[in-house]
Amino acid sequence: MNREVSERLHVYFFPFMAHGHMIPILDMAKLFSSRGAKSTIITTPNNSKILEKPIEAFNNHNPDVEIGIKIFDFPCVELGLPEGCENVDFINTYQKPDSGDLFLKLLFSTKYMKQQLESFIETTKPSCLVADMFFPWATESTKKFGVPRLVFHGTSFFSLCCSYNMRTHKPHKKVATTSTPFVITGLPGDIVITAEQANVADEETPMGKFMKEVRESESTSFGVLVNSFYELESTYADFYRSVVAKRAWHIGPLSLCNREFAEKAGRGKTGSIDEQDCLKWLDSKTPGSVVYLSFGSGASFTNKQLLEIAFGLEGSGQNFIWVVGKTEKQGEKEEWLPEGYEERTKDQGLIIRGWAPQVLILDHKAVGGFVTHCGWNSALEGIAAGLPMVTWPMGAEQFYNDKLLTKVLKTGVNVGATELVKKGKLVSREEVEKTVKEVIVGEEAEERRKRAKKLGEMAKAAVEEGGSSYNDLKRFMEELNGRI
Repeated sequence: MNREVSERLHVYFFPFMAHGHMIPILDMAKLFSSRGAKSTIITTPNNSKILEKPIEAFNNHNPDVEIGIKIFDFPCVELGLPEGCENVDFINTYQKPDSGDLFLKLLFSTKYMKQQLESFIETTKPSCLVADMFFPWATESTKKFGVPRLVFHGTSFFSLCCSYNMRTHKPHKKVATTSTPFVITGLPGDIVITAEQANVADEETPMGKFMKEVRESESTSFGVLVNSFYELESTYADFYRSVVAKRAWHIGPLSLCNREFAEKAGRGKTGSIDEQDCLKWLDSKTPGSVVYLSFGSGASFTNKQLLEIAFGLEGSGQNFIWVVGKTEKQGEKEEWLPEGYEERTKDQGLIIRGWAPQVLILDHKAVGGFVTHCGWNSALEGIAAGLPMVTWPMGAEQFYNDKLLTKVLKTGVNVGATELVKKGKLVSREEVEKTVKEVIVGEEAEERRKRAKKLGEMAKAAVEEGGSSYNDLKRFMEELNGRI
């Protein structure tokens, strides 16, 4: 596509207020900008602070293109939310038993921004709006002004197909219990799951009604942008386009648009460890010998479970980097680590409390495996890095992604996580030790590693000129340009 032509495109991006949604949307804005379009991200005051530094760094490094930012007012207190509650990360730290469901309150309160969005669209007339799935009202808003609305789910084709078939055929209604395994009806691959793992919202609950709005909004939108690449899940990409949503473009892995060291190091939050110190530690290890563990920004393990992880890692004998959200409070002893653990394992392991430069770590030659909660951002970053994985799904659509990794791609091994994490089932130290060893050592590990490496090579080829994702984005931008 001619760059002068693509420069006529102005794309608005509207991410939901959570790191797992904002990070890929920022990557998407970078991607569109690098292909000649003008990009503007819409967000709220507190969330703009998260985006300002990486946007400034991108603009400085790419003087011929620019990502803009538009801030919408979001009066939390007036909307019945705690002051400063503009992000799911805030909810994860604030939520108390007597505070009600703050996540649902945040979801419903986003409609407050509808009038601001419509006023902005009416006066600026963008080429399209890429809005998160959690803003179903955005489709109606854009239609008023003849602007195409694209939906961004932030998950895989496979997961979207699983959800669709669960809703359509309701196989979970035909089994005795929520833990009884069944095959997802009509889905290629004979995927076996339980009702609990599928985590289908009851349509009569507030969340169920909201998700119905999301689906109706998607069905009348211009189409769907998917953070994936065709070679990864071609069967399910084809199924999605032919059965679920007629119009969808795969444009990922989005994380691969970050090519500079500083971009990778600064992706997401500011790291809780100096990236050079982290890389120096990794440089001291032999290739493929380190297991990296991270469970996403929303994970919350009990102290008892963290202790099992600690003992399991130590017992495995494998080198590890373990990212833990918990931090020591002033004057309090950390109850989730065995006595003397860090001193005892200082040569074997590195514990990062808080945020880690994940993409940098996964790309390092010393890393040979990834223990993940199967959030799609993390799973796809692991795939792009060519790594086999230990899967530890906890909720949301993570059990679907677990099935993709373990049963379809055969690059993952489940740690023994078969229930939603909120049920409180403990994964033992023996299970942790066994699966960490299994992903690094042995003949099966070698075969798994070969498959993962091949997928990593395919991922990188997909985003290069002439690759499947490169070409799908080109087709999408050409169609948009035809509407101008």
